[in-house]
Amino acid sequence: MNGLQLIATGGALPGRTITNDALSRMVDTSDAWITSRTGIHTRHWCTEDESAVTLAIAAARQALDRSGLAPADIACCVCATLSAPDATPSVACQVQAALGLPENRPALDINAACSGFLYGMAVARGMLTTLGGQYALVIGCEALSRLMDPTDRSTCVLFGDGAGAAIFQLADTPFALTLGARGSDVLHAGGPSREGSAPITMDGKAVFRFAVDALPKCLHTVLDETRLTLDDLSWVVCHQANSRIIDHCIKALQADPAKFYKNMDRHGNTSAASIPVALNELAESGQLTPGRPLACIGFGGGLTWGGAILQYKE
Repeated sequence: MNGLQLIATGGALPGRTITNDALSRMVDTSDAWITSRTGIHTRHWCTEDESAVTLAIAAARQALDRSGLAPADIACCVCATLSAPDATPSVACQVQAALGLPENRPALDINAACSGFLYGMAVARGMLTTLGGQYALVIGCEALSRLMDPTDRSTCVLFGDGAGAAIFQLADTPFALTLGARGSDVLHAGGPSREGSAPITMDGKAVFRFAVDALPKCLHTVLDETRLTLDDLSWVVCHQANSRIIDHCIKALQADPAKFYKNMDRHGNTSAASIPVALNELAESGQLTPGRPLACIGFGGGLTWGGAILQYKE
């Protein structure tokens, strides 16, 4: 058994919904301007009592409940985030404590920005195969509203908060994974410094050029490895950065738009949370087909990228 099979999902969104009209009262923008350039209509921001940790715990608890597994069945917990409220304890360790996961199992955070959930899958798979165990909990969570400059209309309109979680099982099912990085600060979020944390900044045109190059390459790589075609896939779940990026790649791939899931209109760009939030929505709506492979493609800050093909439980 050397692949991962998706067996359960969970999700959590914060309590504050921010519409484009609300943003237009904060910065010089409009619903028409935002929608035409991004496809985003609303996004969710954390309330004062919410954080990446509270969202991660809620999503992880839901995934565990739906899996039918006991906490003792989880062999590792990996959390992908770039917006953890604390340097330590990690979000994963706080999830471990909240869910009562065994203390003799690894729990750690990773940061690969918008590709983080796919990097988390790779880390979890590696730990399962080297340390033993059958089930892994992988979370993507973000509170990007805490990192934004609310007066910068080029970024504050894009990002949202949320969390998604998935439980994976080692299985002999269709599976492929590719990861990569190209060091660049065209999308930058600064950590603590003498001057305080630097807000998110982005060269939108450079990020767009990177994304429309990385997305098709990742998809072709994992399709070639599994000897599958786009027609074999039930869904292609991309990082939800911008509808224009996905639409550009659909056209370049001459693909069926109906295969490419989109939810950025409701959530904005939630970085590491975007793919697991999308997977959870598909599972909740009954749109994940048991036994059918699907692709997940990530791309974003770092610059990092990743692609995976996996199967939903039969």
